[in-house]
Amino acid sequence: MGFEAASAGTHPANEVAEHALTLLEGRGINTEGMRPKAVDEFDPTAFDKVISMGCGVHCPAIKIDEDWGLDDPVGREYEVYEATAAEIERRLTLLINQEA
Repeated sequence: MGFEAASAGTHPANEVAEHALTLLEGRGINTEGMRPKAVDEFDPTAFDKVISMGCGVHCPAIKIDEDWGLDDPVGREYEVYEATAAEIERRLTLLINQEA
């Protein structure tokens, strides 16, 4: 969609979820070398927008531009990952249209 994105969490897992890798690869996204990262591994000022997926966590050290309040699909069936990805894509499309 023309964005460069990074992802991090407050309690990163030991490995990227299998369903997440399958979904990304199915969309033609290279997953080689992907690993879960903690939010303190990033400088939030290096990004135009910082968007929280929500997932019931709070991160006072980072200025969040938007909180989308999405449920974390980790541990759930593949269809939940697909639905989450579709919602992220829908919201990114809204951002594109707002900024245009």
